[in-house]
Amino acid sequence: MLKFIKKKAAQSESAEKKSPLDIFDFSGENAISVKDVDLYYGEFQALKKINMQMPKHKITAMIGPSGCGKSTLIKTLNRMNDLVEGCRVEGEIAIGGVNIYDKSVDLSALRKNVGMVFQKPNPFPMSVYDNIAYGPRTFGIRKKSTLDEIVERSLKQAAMWEELKDRLNKSALGLSGGQQQRLCIARALAVGPQILLMDEPTSALDPISTGKIEELCEELKKDVTIVMVTHNMQQAARISDKTAFFLLGEMIEMGDTEQVFSAPKHPETERYITGRFG
Repeated sequence: MLKFIKKKAAQSESAEKKSPLDIFDFSGENAISVKDVDLYYGEFQALKKINMQMPKHKITAMIGPSGCGKSTLIKTLNRMNDLVEGCRVEGEIAIGGVNIYDKSVDLSALRKNVGMVFQKPNPFPMSVYDNIAYGPRTFGIRKKSTLDEIVERSLKQAAMWEELKDRLNKSALGLSGGQQQRLCIARALAVGPQILLMDEPTSALDPISTGKIEELCEELKKDVTIVMVTHNMQQAARISDKTAFFLLGEMIEMGDTEQVFSAPKHPETERYITGRFG
């Protein structure tokens, strides 16, 4: 499904112009590789020598107490921390085999490949249709029939087409919180990303909406790699393939989710997941 969207996007460009997306190669086993990453906000070191591999078409969950560096790390994966004054990243983050902190990397190409969904749903104050079509239009797609196909496919991927097919011209702000969050996922999918970053995507939602998002994630990993920050350890145990535990800016442990929760290798991990942390 995502290949269809990318093909349509490519057709809108002139045939002789090479897309900056061509620099990314997602044929390898790991979609993301983090090597010796340190991150500083001014003099404060928020991340300390992070090393981890995030496998392709899997869900990697990052858990740990507030302020441990989870959200800071996820924002380095599409360079959102570039927007923070005084932020400095050392080390290497390779996505699709490319060091994304290399000066030659096109940020729009990076963010097309690496979508993001935030803790609080943030639909644009426009119609459902225009929310989904916003990204493709930004990348040059103008043909209505193509946009119609992308909107339908994105909403189907987000399991929302039946709910919203008769409300495409209605304001997205009139949707429920859970619907708004799934709409934001559909909006991220509309440009055909290879990776979807999710920072506490269900923390503001009720249990039913949370369940729908979790089911959606398990379906989406057939097409995209998902990296999720969550404080909900039950959620991480339910849907993730890999789990990484963070504490005070360090990654203490990472492994298969079942192993991390049933037989953690580090006492700090065990104390956290059993509620005896601190």
